[in-house]
Amino acid sequence: MERTRIYTMSFSNIYGLYIQKVEKKGRTKNEVNEIIFWLTGYDRDSLQQQINNEVNLETFFKQAPHINPNVSLIKGVICGYRVEEIEDELMRQIRYLDKLIDELAKGKTMEKILRK
Repeated sequence: MERTRIYTMSFSNIYGLYIQKVEKKGRTKNEVNEIIFWLTGYDRDSLQQQINNEVNLETFFKQAPHINPNVSLIKGVICGYRVEEIEDELMRQIRYLDKLIDELAKGKTMEKILRK
């Protein structure tokens, strides 16, 4: 199976882009972190360790403590694909994170983003 290029991208680079994107819209790094904690089960220290180790996206998601069981509530289109229809599990997880960050940048409340 051919590895998709996005899997090998550095999580720390993507993380920096997420921060830039939401800060332009008046949101915060702490909100991005809260989304990542909710989705992946990382905490502040373990997230920072992943950033410092410059892991790629594949490793970041494979080493995630646990993927939130409510991810099935994340619906919609991201990058031209319906997230709930993406068959590859890793790609679906990456797009879940993209979708949540997009919702944050678009001004949704954290309660709605975290599917509470």
